[in-house]
Amino acid sequence: MAEAPLLETLSFTTSINTASATKDTEPQMSCLLCDQMYEGDENKEEFLKHLVTEHKFVIADVKLISDFKRYIGYWKMRLQNHPVTDFCTAIDTNTGEKDIGPKEQYYLLCDVLPEDKLLRECLQKDKLVSVLETQQKEREDTDFCRMCLFCKEEFHSNRATLFNHMNTEHNFNVGLPDNLVYTNEFLDILQEKLSRLQCLYCERTFRDRPTLKEHMRKKQHKRLKASNPTYDKFYVVNYLELGKNWEIIEAEVDTEPDYPTDSDNDDWSEWQEEGGAKAVCLFCEQTDAVTDKLIEHMKIVHRFDLSGIKQSMNLNFYQQLKLVNYIRRQMHQTSCIFCQEKFESRESLINHMTSEDHMTRLPDQSFWDQPQYYFPTYEDDSLLFSLGDVADDDTDSGCHDDSVVIAEDTLVNSTSLKKSDIFEELTT
Repeated sequence: MAEAPLLETLSFTTSINTASATKDTEPQMSCLLCDQMYEGDENKEEFLKHLVTEHKFVIADVKLISDFKRYIGYWKMRLQNHPVTDFCTAIDTNTGEKDIGPKEQYYLLCDVLPEDKLLRECLQKDKLVSVLETQQKEREDTDFCRMCLFCKEEFHSNRATLFNHMNTEHNFNVGLPDNLVYTNEFLDILQEKLSRLQCLYCERTFRDRPTLKEHMRKKQHKRLKASNPTYDKFYVVNYLELGKNWEIIEAEVDTEPDYPTDSDNDDWSEWQEEGGAKAVCLFCEQTDAVTDKLIEHMKIVHRFDLSGIKQSMNLNFYQQLKLVNYIRRQMHQTSCIFCQEKFESRESLINHMTSEDHMTRLPDQSFWDQPQYYFPTYEDDSLLFSLGDVADDDTDSGCHDDSVVIAEDTLVNSTSLKKSDIFEELTT
């Protein structure tokens, strides 16, 4: 069986220690500093109020914590063996000569502490993996059956067909269907609003359906209000970066400088790229800026046919991504990609795989088609950005052009969190 997943990405020139991760399954969460119990996220506000009023304890940027219950569970165990001042900033109030009121001391837990920052980033990664897995399952779900929100036409199997129908036939646009996740819950919310005769945009309530329909048509309210946080959950873009929703990401539009042009020299036909990132072979140090040449190198020199595997196994984009990251990890740990046998050096590993013909064979798909391999083994792996282009001229029903490569480039300093048994228990 493969070893524990890599928590952080590597560089082709450096290596980082590995860590493992598990999820907390307790139905309740306990106060950080006493035995008061609360029922999960439903009572989050009461929980935070209790921390402030009873313990003078404040958690910063709560909305940026992807899994609040696991976050609290981690710090509950850490604070059992350490004083609050080991992790928190102490803030004194009413310290001025003219201040009225008693002097009090509050404790602030925030991501200025490297350990807290790393925990938040790990929880964010877990959430992103979960969202991508859910989205992929929804794309492949053939049991989908739903009626249009605005007419009686029924749709089966493909959710995108329903959303495209509502866009073209009823002018109701929620964005690209491939950007949506948790679509059944999303449609349930929209259906419930309409059942209550509530406008989907301004959320005003009307006396009957014809009046609501006429209002939405005249006011051009057959859309969702982008600033309504209710719908953030259903768009994948809101999970991509910690602390950034779609509005922040959209504002970060790259603008190209206005370079002067030479109207007398518009022929670019002989221009060739000499620099830029180069993809690295999965098995040796061969590099090439042209991915097709590197793929051919692996096929001829190592007898590893990436394009052929993709076609014969009908791999979609995400499966290609996981396969490449799995092989990268095995090679980094000098373990055979087929039999999992470990060797002292890469040279011994290559000799073994060559002599045993293990470069041409893959283990059972369950070994490498795992969520942990969504994340790059190497942060600068240019091969991942070209997976959608491998053998594009061939028939490829499993690879989707609209797939997005999500770069994971979190840089983590060495902290007590990486060595903590508590962290391993909570996040494996």
